[in-house]
Amino acid sequence: MHTYDNDIIAWANEQAHLLRSGRFDCLDIAHLAEEIEDVGKSEQRELANRLVVLLTHLLKWHYQPERRGASWECTIREQRRAFTLRLKRTPSLKAMLRDPDWWEEIWADTIAAASVETGLGQFPKHCPWSVNDIFNDEWWPE
Repeated sequence: MHTYDNDIIAWANEQAHLLRSGRFDCLDIAHLAEEIEDVGKSEQRELANRLVVLLTHLLKWHYQPERRGASWECTIREQRRAFTLRLKRTPSLKAMLRDPDWWEEIWADTIAAASVETGLGQFPKHCPWSVNDIFNDEWWPE
């Protein structure tokens, strides 16, 4: 028997085998529950990270028009696409878009990243754009 703490990959494979073979009495239930919860948290983190990258690039686009280029445009388009796809594949994540505390954390991370990447220090205290604008392929902050 592999243990969770010694080799998580071997443990995961073993747990999958036990599940498939119906040997439920041998399962490591506590760690399985923990890992399942972590899957959800991982999806949330990925969504948040994509949004921070997108918003950071939208800020750069807005505040540094002289530096706009194909790279920033590609990043914005890719993050919009990937974010939308993630929401389509995991619709329960849409609830996060209605959570003001989540947006506050996202915006704080965005401001921190944009400050480092641009050297600028003055950005709006709150996100100035609507959710519809942020994910609209035709909208660009001018």
